[in-house]
Amino acid sequence: MSYLRAILVVLVIVLVAAVVVASGIIPRLKARENLKKTTEIAAEPTVTVVHPKRGALSEDVVLPGNIQAFMDAAINARTNGYLKRWYFDIGAHVKRGQLLAEIESPEIDRQLQQAREELATAQANLKLSQITAERYVDLLKSDSVAKQEVDNAVQDAAAKSAAVKSAQANVQRLEQLVNFEKIYAPFNGVVTARNTDVGQLIDSGSGGPARELFHVAAIDKLRVFVNVPQVYSHETRPGIKADVELPELPGKRFTGTLVRTANSMDPATRTLLVEVDVVNTTEVLVPGAYSEVHFKIKSDQGTLVIPSTALVFRADGLRVPIVVDGNRADLVPVTLGRDFGNTVEVVAGLSKDANVIADPPDSLVQGEPVRVVHPRETVVATPE
Repeated sequence: MSYLRAILVVLVIVLVAAVVVASGIIPRLKARENLKKTTEIAAEPTVTVVHPKRGALSEDVVLPGNIQAFMDAAINARTNGYLKRWYFDIGAHVKRGQLLAEIESPEIDRQLQQAREELATAQANLKLSQITAERYVDLLKSDSVAKQEVDNAVQDAAAKSAAVKSAQANVQRLEQLVNFEKIYAPFNGVVTARNTDVGQLIDSGSGGPARELFHVAAIDKLRVFVNVPQVYSHETRPGIKADVELPELPGKRFTGTLVRTANSMDPATRTLLVEVDVVNTTEVLVPGAYSEVHFKIKSDQGTLVIPSTALVFRADGLRVPIVVDGNRADLVPVTLGRDFGNTVEVVAGLSKDANVIADPPDSLVQGEPVRVVHPRETVVATPE
C-alpha cells in the first residue's frame, strides 16, 4: 500500500513539473511565432497604389517658332553708276512696280547713243547694198554684168543685213542697262533696309561683290517655321490649325494653318520642319521675331497615363510594378508613348484597372509580397 502511495506521489510530482514546464515553454513558442510573423510583415515593402488615367482628348503642344516674311528679297543694282535719287526709306509700304531709286550712269547713256548711231550707219549701208544688189540682178537678165559681180553684190547685202541685226542687239542690250538705272519694287511689301544714299557709287558686282541697296519683305502674310519633335510628327499634318503667340503679348494669339512639312527628319535633332502660314493684316507680327506656336495634338484614346516614378528599369527591360492578389508585386512590361515630365503615357502592356505602385523600392522583385498602405485612388495629372 505504501508502495502504491509512493508511485502516486511520484506521478503527481512529475505531472506538476510538466505543467510548470509547459506553462513556461508554450508562451515562449507563441511569442517566437508572433515575432516571426511580425518580422515577416515588417520586412514586406510598404507601398501605395494609383490607378492609370485615360489620356486627354487633345494636348496643347507649345513649340518655338521662327517668323519669316512670305516673300523676302534683297534689291541689288544691275548697272554701275552713282545714286541719283531714292524715294522710299525703311518702314515704307511699296507696291509692285513702284520706283525705289534712280542710278545715274553717264557712260552707259553715251554708249547707248553711240550704239544707236552705229545702228543707223549699218541700216544705211544695208539699204545701199540692197539697191546695188537689185540693180545687178536686173542687169544680169540682159547679160550686162558678170554673174560673179551679181553674187558679190547679193552677199554684200546679206552681210550688211547681219551687221544691222548685230547693231540692233547691241542697242537693245544697252537700253536694258539704261532701264536698270531705275530700281523698282518686285512685289507688294515693306522696305526693311536701305543701304545707300544719294551720291554713293553703285557697283553691280562685276569685278567685285555687289552691295544690297534695299531689302523688301512681304509681311501681309507670314511663314512660321517650327521644328516638331519626332513623337508629334505624325500628328502635325498639313491642314491642321495652329495658334501663334508672342512672349511679349501673352494671351493674344494669331490663328494660322500648317501648309507643308519637310517630309524628312533632321538626323541631328530628330525633328520635322513644318511651315505655318499666318495672315498678318494688323502687322503685329514681324519677320525675324521669336514666337510660340500652339498645336492641338489629338491623343489616342487607348493610352493611359501614370506617374513617371512608377517606372522601374531591369536587365530585361522597362517594367511597371502592380499589385495583384492584394499583396503580391508583379512587374509587367510596358510600351511608353510621350513623356510629360511628372507623368508618362503608356500605349501598351497595362490595364486600366491595374493597381500601379506609385513609388516602388529599387529592391522590388517579381512576386515579392508587399503591404498596401491606405489604398486609395491617387489623382494623376493628365495633360490637357
